[in-house]
Amino acid sequence: MTQTLTRTIVAPNSKPTPYRRRRHTAARIAFGIPYWVFTAALAVIFLYPLIWTGVSSFQPLAGTSQTDGWGFGNYIALADYQAGIWVYLGNSLFVSLLTVALTLFISLLGGYAFARFSFPGKNVLFLVTLAILMVPYATLLIPLYVILNEVGLQNSLVGVALVITMFQLPFSMFMMRISFESIPREMDEAALVDGCSSFGALWRVLLPAVKPGLVTVGLFAFLTAWNDFMAPLILISDTNRMTLPLAVANLRGQVQGVVDYGATEAGVVVLALPCIVLFLILQRHYVRGFMSGAFKG
Repeated sequence: MTQTLTRTIVAPNSKPTPYRRRRHTAARIAFGIPYWVFTAALAVIFLYPLIWTGVSSFQPLAGTSQTDGWGFGNYIALADYQAGIWVYLGNSLFVSLLTVALTLFISLLGGYAFARFSFPGKNVLFLVTLAILMVPYATLLIPLYVILNEVGLQNSLVGVALVITMFQLPFSMFMMRISFESIPREMDEAALVDGCSSFGALWRVLLPAVKPGLVTVGLFAFLTAWNDFMAPLILISDTNRMTLPLAVANLRGQVQGVVDYGATEAGVVVLALPCIVLFLILQRHYVRGFMSGAFKG
């Protein structure tokens, strides 16, 4: 008599058991605690100076313009310094916006040319542009001062914006080139087939695709121009044309070398607020701009 043995295979339960869920949760907590402790420590290290400066700008301190109770005495002293804070804010805003506009325009066209066209000496020209990054910033300011004096732009906010733009172009050109290279060539080729010119393909097809790169370049240009101290210090001699960082530095030691910490801290807060707000608004595009060339091809 033949017996047939039948083996029944039971599929394992796809749902995790409570024990497995507990182990998984415990593992996540065990590995997550060091991460959160480390990131919290970094946050404290970076945020503490900003918070301390903001609190101290309102706090009553001896030797400052706010000696009796919490208030805006330091900000009033900053606002009333020489030409007034609104003049210095306007100067800084003018330099920053002009720098952003020039940087975006030049780097957009330059990055498009380096990424999409072939011409003699392209790579050499690109390397020469990047070589500006290897030149110390301060060493070129005196020669640039002489050149701007020859063309009538010494002691001019336009001259300051041109100088800052020149030092922004290497990074900006590199950023826009990799942004364009991350876009398939089929997109602009299809636009050319449909009758667009090279400029039309750039404006209508490629420009929306490289928006994160443009945001990154513009944000870097604004932050650099807004916070720059060396170029206005060398190129600007008229007190009514000083930018805000230069005005805050002059206010810092205006009375017999005694440091006015309260007004200085108020100036730091005024300088930092636009940068923080702008970065928080544009951070999503900023991260995408840096990642635009990571998965090229």
